[in-house]
Amino acid sequence: MTGARLAEGTNPMATEHRTQRYEGYVERRRIVPSALRAPFEGRTWREFWYLMLNLPISIIFFTFAVTTVSLSAGLLVTFIGVPVLAAGLAGCRAFGALERSRARLLLDIDVDSPEPLRPRTNGLMSWIGAVLKSGVSWRHLLYSLLHFPWAVTAFTTVLTAWTVGWSLLLYPLWQWLFPTYWDQPGIMLYGDGKDTELFLDTPFEIGATSVAGLGTVLVSAWLIRGFAYVDRIMVSGLLGPSKLAERVVELESDRGIVVDTAAADLRRIERDLHDGAQARLVALAMDLGLAKEKLLEDPDAAAAMVDEAHGEVKIALQELRDLARGIHPAVLTDRGLDAALSAVASRCTVPVSVDVDLASRPAAAIEGIAYFTVSELLQNVSKHSRARRASVEVWRSESRLMIQVGDDGQGGADVTAGSGLAGLAERLDSVDGVLAVDSPAGGPTTVIAELPWRG
Repeated sequence: MTGARLAEGTNPMATEHRTQRYEGYVERRRIVPSALRAPFEGRTWREFWYLMLNLPISIIFFTFAVTTVSLSAGLLVTFIGVPVLAAGLAGCRAFGALERSRARLLLDIDVDSPEPLRPRTNGLMSWIGAVLKSGVSWRHLLYSLLHFPWAVTAFTTVLTAWTVGWSLLLYPLWQWLFPTYWDQPGIMLYGDGKDTELFLDTPFEIGATSVAGLGTVLVSAWLIRGFAYVDRIMVSGLLGPSKLAERVVELESDRGIVVDTAAADLRRIERDLHDGAQARLVALAMDLGLAKEKLLEDPDAAAAMVDEAHGEVKIALQELRDLARGIHPAVLTDRGLDAALSAVASRCTVPVSVDVDLASRPAAAIEGIAYFTVSELLQNVSKHSRARRASVEVWRSESRLMIQVGDDGQGGADVTAGSGLAGLAERLDSVDGVLAVDSPAGGPTTVIAELPWRG
């Protein structure tokens, strides 16, 4: 069996057959409208069972929350009320973990766990203080109290509509039970207890009942999705991490990226100085020392050595200028992005058109990041793209600085491949920027960087 599966996976005809089957399945799904597919999709049934489980679980949550809060309120005159309240809040947090797992399984929503408790010291009192001061604990308690009435409403509405709909839809299959066991021809639609009785027993009435059941089932499916959507909001809003906590985690991550990037830049500068200008200046000092010794003995050789040292000085100065330009180019400070990017484009190995449409200048830090972003992207064009031409466009869109670098090269650039693009994306993300890459195999490649303006 395994060999058969491997053979099919490596057989082009089998692969083509699977592709055709999948395309045919997708085409059939497109033919059947989503409104008609909804009652029969797995998503609807998972959400239905989620709503059905809401009631028994919410009864337990609600009972536990009300009992612990009431008990702690009654015992507040003593010291016992405080730890009872803390225990109740901790229990609500445990129930929240169960609800997040249930939502992940049946609602396909992955809600991250909120920030954990952080007692300042070890001990019961520190733990109690951490529980009572945590906003997460109180949000879990609020969920336990609010979810119960919502669960009752969702349970009764959905169960009634879903059961009635499917019962009416399948009425032709079980209508025979009425005359067989209940001594009546069908469902009684109307009866006054005397002479007037109306039963759904004729073929037309049975068919009409089934059609009405189909309509009810279709409406019920979207009713289920609506109730489940509200549950998703409650779970993510009350049982997940707060927006402030998420932002703090994001800023901590961004700070780490900035620190790592700065450290890497310092190491690069140190390496360039040590291997480049410093080594060249050391050699220059030695050559000048030898020239000084030969100045009286062999003036011609000393003059040649001084001339060679003069050339080394020029090279060292050029390396220092390149290093200073890599740290922060003077042209960027003096004349802005237009002139600085034009200078970068002139050093690219392919012709580059530069179009900078900015009425004013952004913040200096953002301007520097924009410059180095374009510089690195054009280096990628020179080294990897095999392009014949490239373009750079910079403009402002409301409160964002937009950068687009494109080329007609071979394509295949990928941010997720662990290349320099990944590091560039992290650097942009550290200042709330975004990097998007569109580079299909065969090209062309378009990279769009978005930065906050912060002018």
